[in-house]
Amino acid sequence: MDIPYTVLPRRDTGLYNAKLGIWLFLASEVMLFGALFSAYILLRVGSYPGVWPHGILNVPVGTLNTMVLICSSVTVVLAWAALKANDFAKYRKIQLVTVLCALAFVCIKSYEYYDKFTHYEVVMKDGRVIDGHLVRKEGGGQVVNGRKQPPEFIVLHGVEFPAEMKAAGMAKIPLLEAIEKKSGHHAEHKEFRVAWSDTTRVQNYGPWHNTYLAIYFTLTALHALHVIGGAAVIFWIWGPGAAMWKTDPERYTNRVEVSGLFWHFVDLVWIFLFPILYLL
Repeated sequence: MDIPYTVLPRRDTGLYNAKLGIWLFLASEVMLFGALFSAYILLRVGSYPGVWPHGILNVPVGTLNTMVLICSSVTVVLAWAALKANDFAKYRKIQLVTVLCALAFVCIKSYEYYDKFTHYEVVMKDGRVIDGHLVRKEGGGQVVNGRKQPPEFIVLHGVEFPAEMKAAGMAKIPLLEAIEKKSGHHAEHKEFRVAWSDTTRVQNYGPWHNTYLAIYFTLTALHALHVIGGAAVIFWIWGPGAAMWKTDPERYTNRVEVSGLFWHFVDLVWIFLFPILYLL
């Protein structure tokens, strides 16, 4: 027995089964991301003035990723239109661009993550703070009593914040702007060789660093998983699943449309994530 409404729409909803299913699924996705966006807003509104970090994300890189996703949404539509025009060869070429855009997005996001995990905040015993990217670690690494020993020295390329300014509890970027205003010139990045024994805290800019980065990694990592999952489905339909085009082209076209609807949702989520996390 054939399952009804796999190709033709139902009379009561005007949708075929898969399209109705994806809209119900997307409704649950809206609630998921909506809850996380709401948590972000509440955490930011409830933070003390001058504490919420600004400018610690790479806006040009985020802009590039935004353009990549927008381009992929365009190619998804063009690929579906090619199938509606019965041009399977054109569909294959255009949809391949969608998959490549997804791969590019994930690679760019991985670069951003790597940048954060190699960016350190080092608090010295005298109260000074050195903020910059890790260049190398020197010495240490031996295992003593089952515990790996820290390095003797760490070398960072960054800037130094005075103890009295850090004590104010301000965010990094306002601190840096205050230093530049006070000194009258741009704060120069330079290399610091720091003895581990002179530090009280050495921590990178992972999700454990502060509330902002915790929700940044939560939102962007969840979004990246959606990108990977959506791209995997699109790739399967484009590759192994393409055999259906010969036996049931209309149903195959519907599959491409449904996967495209999910992809548009992924793109739309990033359109909200980019300004909220990178610009505001």
